[in-house]
Amino acid sequence: MLEPQLHLSLQCPAPETGFSKITLGHGSGGLLTHRLLEEGVFSLFANPFLDTHDDGAVININGKTAFTTDSFVVSPIFFPGGNIGELAVNGTVNDLTMCGAIPKYISTAFIIEEGLSVDYFWEILLGIKTAAEQAGVQIITGDTKVVEKGKGDQIFITTTGIGEVHPNCNMEAQLIEPGDAIIISGSIANHGMAIMSVREGMEFETDILSDTTSLVGPVSEMMDYSGKSVKIMRDPTRGGVATALNEIAHSANLGIEINEKDIPIKETTHSACEMLGFDPLYVANEGIFLAVVKNDMANNIVSLLKNNPTSRDAAILGKVVDDHHSRVVMNCAMGGRRVVNMLPGDQLPRIC
Repeated sequence: MLEPQLHLSLQCPAPETGFSKITLGHGSGGLLTHRLLEEGVFSLFANPFLDTHDDGAVININGKTAFTTDSFVVSPIFFPGGNIGELAVNGTVNDLTMCGAIPKYISTAFIIEEGLSVDYFWEILLGIKTAAEQAGVQIITGDTKVVEKGKGDQIFITTTGIGEVHPNCNMEAQLIEPGDAIIISGSIANHGMAIMSVREGMEFETDILSDTTSLVGPVSEMMDYSGKSVKIMRDPTRGGVATALNEIAHSANLGIEINEKDIPIKETTHSACEMLGFDPLYVANEGIFLAVVKNDMANNIVSLLKNNPTSRDAAILGKVVDDHHSRVVMNCAMGGRRVVNMLPGDQLPRIC
């Protein structure tokens, strides 16, 4: 097969990445993704917006506006608790909420593989419609392309979202300081294990359902109540909670300490992780978020979140410390401590 001709500027040589081919691990959201972005994308396109390394950017267009884009390649496209359509809307909406914004508008672009059932496509569209209505956003534009059979995987969806930043929002990693509390809004690992249960044909006494949902409600309530107390937010999708916490620690150049006994996880999900050999801290989520908040407001914020059905399992997970900078350490339930590193490779591919 002919290799494409490379036309690289002499003033812009290819970065030294330590790898010559893209692997599935580069899409995991973990260490390989981090290296690919740091050594390639972020360095080449460096600007004040991109330098924050957030999932969205806040720009000023007649007021602060949040902007994000994402692609969804989940396999299978239908899974317990949702489908790729509602996942695409919820994922985009949640990236905007992590910027402290109220989502307003979304565009959707479909790449459909020849042979996809029209009934399947209609069900996906209905999922998009339902998720958009629940999140209070409008689908205002989009695009559709069809590729030959074998050139895709049924359907891929790319979305772009725009939202208005909440007036109480003042989030910056530089505002994080030792003593700040780490809040998690719900039980972990449900989405990734719901996907895996379908792939492996596993049955449990209680079904594991994806947690895909909009976070607009709980985030808006938190911002209304005490937005100035929130230093940063992250939704732990690819790479799970462990990777999101490492990103926060790296951005703040401070340490994070969490307590294993305080991590909310459903018993069935935990059992499934053990059965398949997955660490739940690295399994993807689609309906929870992490927030670093002022310590004196943490308990009140958790109580507020618990009153919302979307975040009823909210808990204080740990704290920021002036120690082991840029690293996450966990106090284990059975005693002892361990370093929680960023996901090194690809634990569970094609989950979002």
